[in-house]
Amino acid sequence: MTSILAATTTWRTLSSTANIGRLTRSRTIGRAAAHNGSTTRSLSASALTFAGLRKSMPHSVAKTMATPINRRIAQFSTASGIQYTKKGRPGPGEGFQVNFVMQDGEEISVQAHEGESLLDVAWANDIDIEGACEASLACSTCHLILDEDSFSKLEEPTDEENDMLDLAFGLTDTSRLGCQVLMNKDLDGIIARLPSVTRNVSV
Repeated sequence: MTSILAATTTWRTLSSTANIGRLTRSRTIGRAAAHNGSTTRSLSASALTFAGLRKSMPHSVAKTMATPINRRIAQFSTASGIQYTKKGRPGPGEGFQVNFVMQDGEEISVQAHEGESLLDVAWANDIDIEGACEASLACSTCHLILDEDSFSKLEEPTDEENDMLDLAFGLTDTSRLGCQVLMNKDLDGIIARLPSVTRNVSV
């Protein structure tokens, strides 16, 4: 009899515990569902608010906000680069003239600021000179062939420049690296011919 009573008591205890567990889980699930519903309503409200804001925005602003951030960064970087190179270019007669002769013989005359390298002048005016090492004297891809008069007005090239010129394709007696030739009044009217081929060994 005692064993039967003990077993009955144990069964009631387990049943009570199980019921409590089910009740607790039920309440927890209910709270989670309520929270998720609240979150969904909040997100929906936010979406509606944002949509309303976009309608009130100028079209260009709304279009920008709808563009993924990585594309916005790329667009900003590209636009900034173009603005930087184009801003403040001297007009005709306001700077020193540089005459680039392209591989096909076309001559393009542009203006340069004092102290600008021929490589910088080329980049600022969309002249196709690579300059792979960005003026660090680690390549010969800004190799230019200068007119004799302008060449004679330059200081002797450094050993580092000569080392890179030795790697240049089509080296001549008046060859220099564009990144090392800085414009001044003595070089006004310089003629810089682009070689038919450039060779890039170090970069």
